[in-house]
Amino acid sequence: MTKIRKHRNYQESLMQDLQDPKEALAYLNAALIDEDQRVFLLALKDVLEAQGGSFAKLSQETQLNRENLYRMFSRKGNPKLANLRSVLHVLGCELAIQPHRK
Repeated sequence: MTKIRKHRNYQESLMQDLQDPKEALAYLNAALIDEDQRVFLLALKDVLEAQGGSFAKLSQETQLNRENLYRMFSRKGNPKLANLRSVLHVLGCELAIQPHRK
């Protein structure tokens, strides 16, 4: 008898993994390594979604309007540092500066 392994959908698996704060932090830090800032913004959006967030809820918690949030997370998103810090704060994260890895 051949065993059939059930494969979870990648997105479902990712969303489940990102519910763990340590996994979410590792995911965001890995995304920061990429030179394309859109990778980090997409990762941030994934973490927000995985942790049950929505743009409406995020808008209330950050006091940023939803249009700004949609723009921030768009393909051409270029968030202000203050806005990014507000979103990270809601997710229980903060920015930190560390020495460059050699």
